[in-house]
Amino acid sequence: MYEQTYKDYLSRIAELDFPFLADKLGIQLDGQTVIIPFFDKPYRISAKGITDPLNRQPHLSVSVILCKYLLMCPMIEPMGGNWRSYKDFKDAAPLIQAFYNTVTHPIAETFCGRPAELETASKKIGGRPPADQFSYDLAMQFNALPKVPVLLLFNDKDEEFPAQCSVLFEKRAEKFLDMECLAMVGMLFFEYLKSEIGIRRDCAAAGPSLPRRALVRRNPTKYFNCLIGRL
Repeated sequence: MYEQTYKDYLSRIAELDFPFLADKLGIQLDGQTVIIPFFDKPYRISAKGITDPLNRQPHLSVSVILCKYLLMCPMIEPMGGNWRSYKDFKDAAPLIQAFYNTVTHPIAETFCGRPAELETASKKIGGRPPADQFSYDLAMQFNALPKVPVLLLFNDKDEEFPAQCSVLFEKRAEKFLDMECLAMVGMLFFEYLKSEIGIRRDCAAAGPSLPRRALVRRNPTKYFNCLIGRL
């Protein structure tokens, strides 16, 4: 299933106009290859394959995100700004609970009482203070992809409230990625933060009998956990 999905995406991107995409998305063109930074790590994408900074084939979740980013490139660049939570996107409804279970809640739980570690981990994956001011204990902005920023807002626990976390995207993010990919961006974001403080998670196997979309409908959290796998 992994190899077939990977090959299917490669065959689709082989038909794309890379110089056009490089101009529209603001990404680097190197011959028949485009170079896309994903959370500040450059990935090389061509019809022959996708490689990470160590010249290895990345996890399928990363490959799918990068390919969808190219395939969905809008003809006219949408305006930036207007932060919104995942649940506020039009087609996010089937995955809202999965996003909470695998992104915002785990970040709050993992970094509860550890805001300094969260800030350090954030900086290691390209995070920086946003231009706007937010009334949170920690606010950091990231470039998940060119023109697809991510905003992390975190309040640590106090005497009255538990730790709380919000992960926001610009409204135009839906023009660059579908909701499945945007959810995977969020989940990879948590995994990258967690790996910077030395924590990794083993995900249970999904089971080969369920097609991808059937598993998404039945148990979206399990589907994305398994797709992320061991990073």
